[in-house]
Amino acid sequence: MLADARALGVGPGAVVCLGDIVGYGADPELVVDLMLGYDALAVAGNHDHAAAGLLDLEWFNPFARVAAEWTAERLHPAQSRYLSALPFVREHLGATLVHASPEDPEEWPYLVSPGDGARAFAAFSTPLCFVGHSHLPAAWSLGSSGPEFLPGAVELSLEAGRRYIVNVGSVGQPRDRDPRAAYALWDADRGRLAIRRVAYDVDTARRKILAGGLPRLLADRLPRGA
Repeated sequence: MLADARALGVGPGAVVCLGDIVGYGADPELVVDLMLGYDALAVAGNHDHAAAGLLDLEWFNPFARVAAEWTAERLHPAQSRYLSALPFVREHLGATLVHASPEDPEEWPYLVSPGDGARAFAAFSTPLCFVGHSHLPAAWSLGSSGPEFLPGAVELSLEAGRRYIVNVGSVGQPRDRDPRAAYALWDADRGRLAIRRVAYDVDTARRKILAGGLPRLLADRLPRGA
């Protein structure tokens, strides 16, 4: 994903991360260091909070719980402090950034259905809101012509006077039956946004998860994008 973004002119200081920097993968230390090296603007995800000891693991399913405990054991203290300090919500260039939903972000609700997104517009004031959490790319919009819901990878020309919520999908754990990484390329000056899909070395990622002793489900879901 970072290589694809670099090729399109995105450099350090222009990367935004919507949380869950760590959680299911076998390289949590590397990923945290990458975010720091890119000076990424980030918000907290529930897996970040779990790995940093800020979230009751009873909230998680058994596989996520094991992964959170495994991750916590491998993070350096400075990395844990970094994850602990991430805010739930930020604003950047006229966009609200949040992992789950601008509505009750500390409760980690999911935005999946048309109605989920429609209800969330009342919880933020910016023209644009970026979310993650469900790992399912989609866009909701609201304007004088009414609400609109666009599931899947989208390309948008952001209309003045219309508001948008965009789920950018997931780089490492896509869940829409497409195993390629998903991320959004946002041109704030031109009002353009596109969700891009990028192939990555799924086989190596899968082998590293198994070699690390993490649950097999976390490895086997990667080729399926599920």
